[in-house]
Amino acid sequence: MAEAKVKICGLQDVEVLKSMVHLPVDYIGLVFAPSRRKVSPEQAAGLASVLGEWKTRQAPLAAGVFVNPEMDELNGILAAVPLGVIQLHGNESPAFCREVKEAFPGVQIWKALPVAAETDNTESKEPLLESYAGAIDALLLDTFDRAQRGGSGRTFAWDKIPAYRKRARAMGVPLFVAGGLSPDNVGGLLEDYAPDGVDVSSGVESDGVKDIAKMTAFVERVKQS
Repeated sequence: MAEAKVKICGLQDVEVLKSMVHLPVDYIGLVFAPSRRKVSPEQAAGLASVLGEWKTRQAPLAAGVFVNPEMDELNGILAAVPLGVIQLHGNESPAFCREVKEAFPGVQIWKALPVAAETDNTESKEPLLESYAGAIDALLLDTFDRAQRGGSGRTFAWDKIPAYRKRARAMGVPLFVAGGLSPDNVGGLLEDYAPDGVDVSSGVESDGVKDIAKMTAFVERVKQS
């Protein structure tokens, strides 16, 4: 089984990012959508410049997180920030994803889909997946939350992962999992469901700030699994 990829999302502080340069992470998430973790294009450019200082075998890619963006917004941010991934976390249609993919060749397009939390009966979005075939480069599952698009700190029902993974395989794209992950539970997720990658934010924070000890523990658990 291939080594799972790691994305640490919601970075805002350059010094925190500099403390991570020895960690073998694959993606750094920069949030441009409304969020307490939102960064300006100027902040994001400063953070992205740190990626050139990475000490591991390969520097991570900067992943921009957007919710229902306009093309003008994407054009402006991509002109200022060297993103390797555009993560669409809203209600973006397959047609819009294709438009973004064509507009930014060489940039990965990820589509996030909300999955009901274990205590929620929200309808699954699984039947919509086929319409995104050829329009995206990765599928990311995150916990559905009525108040926010991500970073809720809640897990969804992981027993739904195999059905999504089967569809993702048929589409030829990797499957990432987010939502309530932490150093304590990510090993179990990888052992039981083997996603291609994991995405963490609040689970590696202390008092709302990224914690280098928690990030290190998270990455070690993923890469050792």
